[in-house]
Amino acid sequence: MSKYKVILFDLDGTLSDPKEGITKSVQYALDKMGIAEPDLDKLECFIGPPLQVSFAEYYHFNEEETQKAIQFYRERFKEKGMYENMLYPDTRGLLQSLQGQGFILAVATSKPTVFAEQILEYFQISKYFETIIGSNLDGTRSAKAEIIQYLIDNYTEYALEEFIMIGDRKHDLIGANKTGIDSIGVTYGYGSLEELNDEKPTFIADSLKQVNMMLLEKPFS
Repeated sequence: MSKYKVILFDLDGTLSDPKEGITKSVQYALDKMGIAEPDLDKLECFIGPPLQVSFAEYYHFNEEETQKAIQFYRERFKEKGMYENMLYPDTRGLLQSLQGQGFILAVATSKPTVFAEQILEYFQISKYFETIIGSNLDGTRSAKAEIIQYLIDNYTEYALEEFIMIGDRKHDLIGANKTGIDSIGVTYGYGSLEELNDEKPTFIADSLKQVNMMLLEKPFS
């Protein structure tokens, strides 16, 4: 699989486990909107997709309500939520291994770019990524296909077949398919195997070590 040159990573559920911070921030926003949701597990569906999609889909908020809920979410997320987050144990080893072999690494997330940058700095892994691209705070460029296309357009010296997208939710794979690049669906995050298989990823990986084996054909220490 050495044909790949540019590796795009989703953030939430792929590089880190953000469950506590995201679900508690959604819970806070819902409470401000008059909805009590004591079960954080029910809010896992918010991990991955753009917030405007999830609030509308799962709580049937109209556009005005959705924007208000996002503002409440960000109140807590900026203060606490982004730090209630854990790197997966093998994330750093994978990034070191891939960077050491000359791959260009980039983050492609639906999270606003400013938050993604702060989280990667907090975990001290921003140094591995040449580019970090997310959505805009006003909600534009939130679809994963738009984000991936932005990155493709930023690396015009590479052919589409030299890109690969790695993510844990269907939105990552849909974005890859729409932009014509390969993908790896990872099963250790928040998308089920069925969800991933439905979007026909190029590959499925059960761990970050398996991702490394797929890309380099050797393990990292």
